[in-house]
Amino acid sequence: MKISISAIRLLALFSCISLTPEFIQAAAPAQGRTVYGAKDAAASVYFTQEGFVDANGIMIYYKTLGRGEPLLIVHGGPGASHDYFLPYLLPLARHHRLVFIDERGSGRSQKLEDPTGYTIENMVEDVETVRQALNLGKISLLGHSYGGALAQAYALKYQRNLSHLILASTWASTKAMNEVFVRMKQKMSPELRERIDKMEAERLFGHGKDYEKNRYNNEYMIAAWGEGYFPYIYQNHPDPNYDPIDQGKTSWDLYREMWGSHGEFVIDGNLKSVEYTDRLKTITVPTLILAGDHDECDPSLSQAMHEKIAGSKLVIFPKAGHMTFVDQNGMFVKAVEDFLHPQPVVRK
Repeated sequence: MKISISAIRLLALFSCISLTPEFIQAAAPAQGRTVYGAKDAAASVYFTQEGFVDANGIMIYYKTLGRGEPLLIVHGGPGASHDYFLPYLLPLARHHRLVFIDERGSGRSQKLEDPTGYTIENMVEDVETVRQALNLGKISLLGHSYGGALAQAYALKYQRNLSHLILASTWASTKAMNEVFVRMKQKMSPELRERIDKMEAERLFGHGKDYEKNRYNNEYMIAAWGEGYFPYIYQNHPDPNYDPIDQGKTSWDLYREMWGSHGEFVIDGNLKSVEYTDRLKTITVPTLILAGDHDECDPSLSQAMHEKIAGSKLVIFPKAGHMTFVDQNGMFVKAVEDFLHPQPVVRK
C-alpha cells in the first residue's frame, strides 16, 4: 500500500498533538455544544514519540509511549531491535512511560563502519546519553536476553540513576552461559547434533554465493535457530509466524563482533567480558529477575543472580521459554507491575 508524502506529513503533524480534554473541548463546534466524556476520551489515547539521540557521534533511535515514571527497555540479540517487544509490552504503557531504544548498530540506529565500536561498554554510555537527553531522571531499566547483560553493566556503573532494575531471561557469566549451551547440545538428537557440529567444523561464513558469505547459511539457521533453539524460545504460545531464516535479518557485523563467528552454541566474541557474578553484590537497587522454566538462558543462571543481589525477587514462569512475555504475557505484565507498584499489605 502506497502512502503519499503529504499523508505522511499529516500523520506526523497529528502524532505531535497531545489529545488533552482542553484540546477536545476546543475542537468542539461552537453554539454552546458540549463535548461529553472528553476527559475519558483523552485518558484512552496513547501517542508515541520517536526520534534520535546523538550519543557520542552515534545516532540512537528511541520510541516513547505511555504515562507515568520512565521504564527504559533494552533489547537482545545482540543486533535485534525493540520491535519484538511489541505488542506484548503495551499494557505496561497504562502506568509507565515506556522508552524503547535500538542499540547502536541495531534496528533503526546508526551502523558503525568499524565493528570494534560494538561493545557492551559503549552501549552503556549510549543508554546513559539517552537518559540524559530525554531528561528522564531516575529510570527503571528492563533488559531482556543480551539486553539483560547490558542492564547489569549499566547498573554496575550508573546505579545512582536507577529506581528499579529488571533482568529478564539473561546471564551474568558468559562462562556459565556457554556451559548451558554445551548441555543444550547434549540433549539434542544425535542426528541434529552431528549435523550442527559438521557445519560448525566447516566454518559458518564465507560459503555459498557472494551475497550469502557474510551470514549463516539457511541450513544452519534452520538447524540451530529452528530445530535446536525453538524448544527453548517458546513453550506455551509458540509464534506460528516464527521463521528461523527470518531471524537472519540482523546486524551481522555487530553479531560476529560481540557473539562471535563460531555458531550459536558458544559465545566467543567480545561478550566474553561479561563476567559480572562476583560484582552483583554491589547492586542495591530493587531488582526483579525473570526467566522461563524452559528458557534458553537456563533458570539456574537467574538463580545465581538472585543469590548475589541482596533483596532481589526471582520469578520463574511455568511453560515458558526465552520469550516469557509471549508465552505468559499476563503473568509477565503482572510481575513487572507488582514489582514497580507494589500494593500495600492489608493486615486484618
